Amino acid sequence: MVMNGRLLAAAAIAAGLAVHAPASAQVQFATSETRAVTYSSDVAAIIQQNCIVCHRPGGIGPMDLVTYEDARRYATRIRAQVSNGLMPPYAYDRNIGIQDLQGDWRLSDEEINTIVAWVDQGAALGDASAVPPPPSLPAAHEFTLQAELGPPDIIIRSTPIDVPSEGNDMWHRPIVPTGLTSDRCIKASQVKPATARAATVVHHAIPTFTRTQSDGSVQTLERATEYAMGKYGEISPDGVCRIAPADSDVRWDIHLYPGGVGANAPGTVIEDNVVELGLWLHPEGYEYEYKQDLGYYGFEEGPTEMIIPPGGTVMTQGLSSWDHPVRIDSWQPHGHLRLRAASLEIFYPETGRTETISMVSNWSAIWHQSHIYGADSAPLVPAGAVMIQKNWYDNSAANPNNPDPDQWVDYGARTADEMGHGWLAVTHLDEEGYQRLLAERQARQRPAADQ
Repeated sequence: MVMNGRLLAAAAIAAGLAVHAPASAQVQFATSETRAVTYSSDVAAIIQQNCIVCHRPGGIGPMDLVTYEDARRYATRIRAQVSNGLMPPYAYDRNIGIQDLQGDWRLSDEEINTIVAWVDQGAALGDASAVPPPPSLPAAHEFTLQAELGPPDIIIRSTPIDVPSEGNDMWHRPIVPTGLTSDRCIKASQVKPATARAATVVHHAIPTFTRTQSDGSVQTLERATEYAMGKYGEISPDGVCRIAPADSDVRWDIHLYPGGVGANAPGTVIEDNVVELGLWLHPEGYEYEYKQDLGYYGFEEGPTEMIIPPGGTVMTQGLSSWDHPVRIDSWQPHGHLRLRAASLEIFYPETGRTETISMVSNWSAIWHQSHIYGADSAPLVPAGAVMIQKNWYDNSAANPNNPDPDQWVDYGARTADEMGHGWLAVTHLDEEGYQRLLAERQARQRPAADQ
């Protein structure tokens, strides 16, 4: 059983303006590095490990960064983007909440300082023979999780649809068989547009497992995963099961935006656009103790509660609670062009304490991430505790993503409308399992001298 609640706090809050400041106003890194920093010895490895997955021929990045010549040409731009925390594009605040994350794209302070020093010193090559060879990467449009997990066990493709170069938002909702003959536990999942040109026209894509009954009605079973622009994929923790049911179909809910969003939008017709769901499955008979699911529970504001005036700011809150203990395995905030920041908190009624779990203060609609918590950091939430997601919106000209600060903005599914919720991957526990996991974690975190 899930107990949901909603609360809207709509006000032009001055404090919110600091949270929503444009990226260009953030404090940039400065470095006191005095040693000679070169591309070959110091910078090439950072770029190869963190940048060329997107910035390469056929990738989704707007320029290539494969060679020294590439990096030297864009050195000033690289410095600005890296020092502001805008690249790699992983909008998750440092020093607030849980920092132990799987698949964390952020550069370390040391890596940022190294790049800043390299550019400030003139972006020297160094010993050309010492440049490390580039890593082996999957093809530009393969599933990114394939580098870690190998090819998916099954791939389920939506039916093709043409997306025009301009026009109103579109929704495509085909139903496609999975081909599964037995229930299987999902190890990992990833949704992606089939081509880079399509990546900016697919606003979101939600695949849900369904089954058609003998009377022709459609039974909704499980949500497979969720995709929004820029998201890579989800990996489930060991010992839990998100079920891919036997004899099921995938019902796609695909939101398409003609012309595309962001700097890489093609602005042309995309013919036969297809979205793909890759599933990595545990072996048949996989043993698990608890079930995991994905949802946003009570984090949606509702269709009548959000109105953002021209030039205004608004904050919303969504609340969720369970009558049993849970573990929060991942969190992904979602909104549109006016959303600037989001946070996730836990309120403990027994003590009155509120704990901030995660914060994103420079959110971007073109880079969604599922923040997957580490094994010893995923919040263990007792029964009755309340999860709180807060969202801050900026409809002013100070918001660089805002297409028109003179418009009233209401809740809605179109890209020009606004919404805000958080996708949570939740493992549902019982009291015995909760206490055992809590004790095991405390034992691992206890200093060796105390054990």
